[in-house]
Amino acid sequence: MNENLKVQHLLRRAGFGFSLRKKFDGDANKVLESLFEESKKFEIVSIHHADVIQARSLFSMSPEERKILLADLAANVKLLNLEWLKTMGRSEGQMREKAALFWHGHFAVRTRGYEHLTLYLNTIRKNALGNFADLLKAISKEPAMLKFLNNQQNRKNSPNENFARELLELFTLGRGHYTEKDIKEAARAFTGWGFDNKNDFVFRRHIHDTGTKEFMGKKGNFTGDDILEIILSNPRTAYFITEKIYRFYVNDKINESHVEELARSFFESGYAIKPLLEKIFSSDWFYDEENIGSLIKSPVELIVGLNRTFGISYADPQPLLAIQRLLGQMLFFPPNVSGWAGGRNWIDNSSLALRINLGSLLSQSAEINLRLKADENDEMDFSDENRFIKKHLQCNFNWNQFETHFGAHRNTNQQWERLCNELLPISKAEKYPSQPELDNFKSMAIYLTKLPEYQIN
Repeated sequence: MNENLKVQHLLRRAGFGFSLRKKFDGDANKVLESLFEESKKFEIVSIHHADVIQARSLFSMSPEERKILLADLAANVKLLNLEWLKTMGRSEGQMREKAALFWHGHFAVRTRGYEHLTLYLNTIRKNALGNFADLLKAISKEPAMLKFLNNQQNRKNSPNENFARELLELFTLGRGHYTEKDIKEAARAFTGWGFDNKNDFVFRRHIHDTGTKEFMGKKGNFTGDDILEIILSNPRTAYFITEKIYRFYVNDKINESHVEELARSFFESGYAIKPLLEKIFSSDWFYDEENIGSLIKSPVELIVGLNRTFGISYADPQPLLAIQRLLGQMLFFPPNVSGWAGGRNWIDNSSLALRINLGSLLSQSAEINLRLKADENDEMDFSDENRFIKKHLQCNFNWNQFETHFGAHRNTNQQWERLCNELLPISKAEKYPSQPELDNFKSMAIYLTKLPEYQIN
């Protein structure tokens, strides 16, 4: 693989692919340094001047007023969704945003509380490239997490096991590496963890179980913080997280020797995320043929990749919510606490046509008229008839900047090869697709987005 193809592979995996906003020159190692450098800056993502309605107002409302209020709360969350999507598409710190997308799937929450989700989002974004131990401790005290997994109701004499169970199964150790007793004892340790009406974490000592607990072979008067420390001291946690990161950034098929080596370094570093990613992206095996084009783009990666590549701006971004829903990945609306399954689950009969034609539909500011997928977690009443959506895509492609990037000589073999290099994951074993008989340079670019190869990274 030549250096240019290595850079393109790195950009697709560490970020969201080629962007009009930034031209990367040099070898892959220099580009990697640049990606990390540009992701150092952290700025909060939030809705400006949002009219946030407090959920406690529900108790004094009629059923109809309550329905309207719930819709408003969901609307705030959807606006936050679009704000983060815009940040992913425009921020130079794409490595931070890509990592935050991973952590959003790992620490999946679903709640209508806009303020809670804003805090949660910026916690995972702030710590996305920092330290997993810090991230775990911070996210465990986030109102969104405590509410979603019912730890607000976790109290002595009536422990709620939801948070403790998912902490062990999904967030740290993985299924089969703990016992039911460990869950029960951990739940006791987390009694009293909650948040106040200012959304600040509080430890309510009067409802905390102060008795001795036995967790993973250790005994003591443990608190939630003690449980987290015990979990982090277990090398199995490092392996579990490393394996998920490998699947997200490298390949769904695990190379055990690579993961074991990475996990060992991850544990010895005290769970430092940046060195782990550096080790992955600078390894020779990361650029092996088997790892090129081995991952299916998630819907968010597909949307953000198109936005960055073509410099798309939206007069009305609202249809992007419907597109996320239609494609099966809507930010802040995971199907369950496990997050999105990913992999081949991204592709099905109901979404494939839209995925393949999305670039074309956006370029034409076309109208989409499709049926929403059923969502068992919908809190609003959706009848069959209003599951059908009709949305007009109001957006513009920055074609002038796009054509400038690729030079003045269009429709030549050299330009076609460059287009393929930057838009498709071409491995050594693959051939460039045949150049279509198209007169228009724009049509050639859109043609590539309709190829099956564009759906993979």
